[in-house]
Amino acid sequence: MLIVTIDAGTTNTRVRVWRDNRVIAQTSEAVGVRDTAITGNRNKLITGVKNALDRALRGISERYAIVACGMITSEVGLYCVPHLQAPVAFNDLVKGAVAHTIPEISPQPIWFIPGVKNNASQVDAENIDAMDIMRGEEVETFGLLMQHNMQGPALIVLPGSHSKFVLTDEKKQIVSCVTTMAGELLDVLTHHTILAHSLNSNFVAELDNDYLLKGAASCRKVGLARSCFTVRLLDLFTQATHNQRASYLLGATLYSDLQAMKQSMALNLPADITIIISGKTVLKQALASLISADPFFTGGIVLADDDPLRPLSGVGAVALMEKILSRPPVSKLPLSSANHQGTPT
Repeated sequence: MLIVTIDAGTTNTRVRVWRDNRVIAQTSEAVGVRDTAITGNRNKLITGVKNALDRALRGISERYAIVACGMITSEVGLYCVPHLQAPVAFNDLVKGAVAHTIPEISPQPIWFIPGVKNNASQVDAENIDAMDIMRGEEVETFGLLMQHNMQGPALIVLPGSHSKFVLTDEKKQIVSCVTTMAGELLDVLTHHTILAHSLNSNFVAELDNDYLLKGAASCRKVGLARSCFTVRLLDLFTQATHNQRASYLLGATLYSDLQAMKQSMALNLPADITIIISGKTVLKQALASLISADPFFTGGIVLADDDPLRPLSGVGAVALMEKILSRPPVSKLPLSSANHQGTPT
């Protein structure tokens, strides 16, 4: 039995076909929920998901089930599934998944996985920091815990355009999360500000740990905005290399994430928590270095090795779909059959 995972975010949609917990085919489309938000309709998103699905399944004749996660389950996605309120265990996600058929995409049902929201009541401007949400990172979190047999309590760090810091407990439940825009800020600063000239519009290729820590120290002392402009000053008045300047900016930007980790009401993070960092190598190294250098953190740091043939969001989604498929026959929904040529049958 094949399992097809659809992971749709703000700007991109990825479709992967899995056999025996390994990706055998994959494709992507530069389309996401941002297109729905801009146009006010789902047509572009529907077309993009269908095109990606058709390409991924081309030439495949085995039966398959389809499961979707990410922003595709939001109010600007394909089918809105309300967030589950933390704490959330893996089996809660299984129970909360909803099957829905979108004929324009596939004649068979797609299982949509709900997101997770923090348990914060009567949210207002005074306690808004206690609230946060995620869609997609919940399956990444459980995928990481499964793939590496990690135990809790732990803080799972998932750096990206919108970085997520996910707190789990000893029962491997998601307790809460914090989101930052560090990745998106770094992208804008690198490509769309005056710093683009000083950085050649490129991110750091090889981390310079000394300049990383210097950037973090600058942010701690004079703030992020001043630290960012300092990158231009390094370019104009010093012999700092590109990697040193880019490392400096990375340190300044990521230091704001450390502040969120230490001070956010949403986490109330204990100093001795084990921190598990996933993601791109440079970001993992940078975060590990900054956390190690910060006297607040006294727990262990684990750098998770990511398997490109088993992306974490897919690992979690596949495990969830396998749970659904293992239910008694009366609960099963129809699956696709052979002879696919561009459209699931």
